[in-house]
Amino acid sequence: MPDHLIASTLARCDAYEPRDPAVWLHRLSPSEIHAHAERIASLAPAAAPLRGLAFAIKDNIDLAGAPTTAACPDFAYTPAESAHVVARLLAAGALPVGKTNLDQFATGLVGTRSPHGAPRNVFNSDYISGGSSSGSAVAVAAGLVDFALGTDTAGSGRVPAAFNQIIGLKPTRGRLSTRGVVPACRSLDCVSIFTRDIATATRVLAVAEGYDPADPFSRPNPSCHLISDKSSSRPPSQSNLLGYFTSDHPRLGVPRADQLEWFGNTESPALFAAALDRLRTLGAEIIEVDFAPFLDAARLLYEGPWTAERYAAVGDFIERHSPPTASAEAALATGLDPTVSKIILGGHAASAVDAFRATYRLAELRRAADAVLATVDALVAPTAGTIYTVAQIEADPVRLNSNLGRYNNFMNLLDLCGLTVPAGRYSFGPGFGITLIAPAWQDHALLTLGARYLGETPPASDPICHLISDKPFAPPPPPAVVAEITLAVCGAHLRGQPLHHQLTTLGARFVAATVTAPVYRLYALANTTPPKPGLVRAAPGEAGAAIAIETYSLSPDAFGRFTAAVPPPLAIGNVELNDGTWVKSFLCEPHALRGATDITSFGGWTAWLGA
Repeated sequence: MPDHLIASTLARCDAYEPRDPAVWLHRLSPSEIHAHAERIASLAPAAAPLRGLAFAIKDNIDLAGAPTTAACPDFAYTPAESAHVVARLLAAGALPVGKTNLDQFATGLVGTRSPHGAPRNVFNSDYISGGSSSGSAVAVAAGLVDFALGTDTAGSGRVPAAFNQIIGLKPTRGRLSTRGVVPACRSLDCVSIFTRDIATATRVLAVAEGYDPADPFSRPNPSCHLISDKSSSRPPSQSNLLGYFTSDHPRLGVPRADQLEWFGNTESPALFAAALDRLRTLGAEIIEVDFAPFLDAARLLYEGPWTAERYAAVGDFIERHSPPTASAEAALATGLDPTVSKIILGGHAASAVDAFRATYRLAELRRAADAVLATVDALVAPTAGTIYTVAQIEADPVRLNSNLGRYNNFMNLLDLCGLTVPAGRYSFGPGFGITLIAPAWQDHALLTLGARYLGETPPASDPICHLISDKPFAPPPPPAVVAEITLAVCGAHLRGQPLHHQLTTLGARFVAATVTAPVYRLYALANTTPPKPGLVRAAPGEAGAAIAIETYSLSPDAFGRFTAAVPPPLAIGNVELNDGTWVKSFLCEPHALRGATDITSFGGWTAWLGA
């Protein structure tokens, strides 16, 4: 990664930290980051498909030489080796920035159960970020890193993605190794991926996945052929989706109307309905299905004996540091979150008989869920029915957390994969998301659907597996688009912002989330509705910075119609990107900077909004 990109990454992190000091638990020093960059620079281009991407790591995943705490200071240790998935990303040229905050021991969907404080929603700091992968989601949403690793046992990689308007991929259980991850429920845990676009999620998945024989819960991809690839057949469980995504009329199942629960939120129903309408415009057939097997399975996760797995992971540690008779104040003094400790210690009471009975019940529910899945190509559900303020969660931490798990807790118990994508925002700021759900090993098919939903170019063919060759896979670059014009946007037209629809209605195709060359300054313009930034090239001798942008491809006709509607003092000109190329972009007339606020230090519009 070039020095100017490292400098802009560190500057964005520095600028954001005073406004949300709970995002990071450990940031690498500049010298450590530059050491990683020097190692990356020595890699051959073919061996470094993630070169140029900075990433964050949830602090229950090991990074060699950095402390792993799981948000519990007394639990801390410093691993000599990185987790298997982190090692693969490092080998592929990704640049680590640091370790992020989480609900302690990855127990929670709220992001508030940490002695280090609660990371806040990037759009409204009164609201939760979601958890347990709270810091990882915020780091991506605020533009601090290009992607982040989380974990997802019960929704921790999906709920914070929805609330912060980013992509949250919960891969098939076992597709990514969990060796080097502090376990929550070891048989259910997944490493998840946060990005701002589907293309990056696809690139990261292609590198991060791979069978790990040293992880007893790692699973080889059944679509791979260890000896011969002559067979063109796929396992029966894959037949639906693999064929469906070439169809113009996918069948997507949604919960029956009487099974949708919004927990008093009056805006969520309209946001979900709008998302379904968007899918219909893409040719999807929306079919109501009986969601009862999925909801019943969700209740098993915390109402059944699976909490015993959490006790098996860290229960002895919690008992040694905070005996069951200790007060909440005593628990806090040891760095233990009282709610987390109560949940985990409660798992000690589960018996073997309870475990077998729940296993039998889960088998029944799996059979019923499979029958539902056989009637559709995929499921679509709200990621969460509502969102809460930090104050609301503090007043009622268990019940409200449970509400957030309604559409999430069943996923790993039923061996499904899921992809959360942005689906609008509440009037008070935070994001709303939908989750696309499919059987195991359909991850790439969901990425394809997610790309089409978001207006991105669908990924290329499913990446090959890493069963024989363990070399990271480098996806091919997106195909060149002939006779289209690339446009960069930096403010109100970004995804999740109020004018983004002006791009989508013209058929604009998302290309990338990237940054400008480090020679620009960004201002929040005064008296603009909706609020807009002004991007200007720094004057000679004036310091500039790399500014976060998104690029889109439009047909000449669409580009002409779009630019015709651009109001003063904004204009369309040419902007230099970090790779030296030039694209059309919004720029600002100099006179409009009178009374404007210089927000260059934030590195982008989204990061400034989050502040």
